[in-house]
Amino acid sequence: MLSLQPAIESANLARRVGVVFGTALVTLYFCVLILLRGVCGRLRRADVDRYTRRWSGLLLRLVRMRLSVHGAMPDFNDGRRYILLSSHASHYDIPASFVALPGSIRMLAKKELFGIPVFGAAIRAAEFPSVDRHNRHQAVKDLDKARSMMESGIVLWAAPEGTRSKDGQLLPFKKGCFHLALDTNAIIVPIAFRGISEVLPARTWRFNLGLPVQLHIGAPIDVSRYSPEQLPELMAQTRQSMQDLLGAPTPSVVPVRLTEQPV
Repeated sequence: MLSLQPAIESANLARRVGVVFGTALVTLYFCVLILLRGVCGRLRRADVDRYTRRWSGLLLRLVRMRLSVHGAMPDFNDGRRYILLSSHASHYDIPASFVALPGSIRMLAKKELFGIPVFGAAIRAAEFPSVDRHNRHQAVKDLDKARSMMESGIVLWAAPEGTRSKDGQLLPFKKGCFHLALDTNAIIVPIAFRGISEVLPARTWRFNLGLPVQLHIGAPIDVSRYSPEQLPELMAQTRQSMQDLLGAPTPSVVPVRLTEQPV
């Protein structure tokens, strides 16, 4: 695997506090903006797309992440249903995906996030689907709603590992997002991040600044070619694709500029 380890600049206490405070302030601002527009009946999907990318770009700026994209960008406007399945080694996987990829991307979120004051209401208004992992009956309803969102043009982002990896290596996959892909005959787009686990190592508050991070995009997988009985084969192919992305060469690079956008 190509090493992405420069001399790491570990944030001191003052900078850590600044990143946390800045993240909270930026997040609160966009949550309130979404809720106000929603109350006024002026919240469109295109507005949410713009806000999530603006929010994400600011979060990456706070840690000075140097993000580049490798691989062919998918075309999410061809009328098919898409689900992005991503490696998950950092809280920054999600904003990095929003910044780097096109389309109306929404994270398939766990139920607990919707209980966070202001933030939970904002992501609900922004069409982020929830999944109750502890209630199978509710989970079925949640996945039905997620399917409806996909059919309306939303691209779902999900982490099949279910939790963050401590070292950037893939953890065992859970079946939920693969069942959703099978139920909707979706196109799975595997993506994987290199170097992102060091930006904010899992279960720590040790921010590392200015690191290069690579987002690798894999070949789409047409789930309509699989039957429900072939779920293990689908999971194995997706996992192998993501594993290859984590160790693949990087012949082409598309740098991502975190430019200012009007609110």
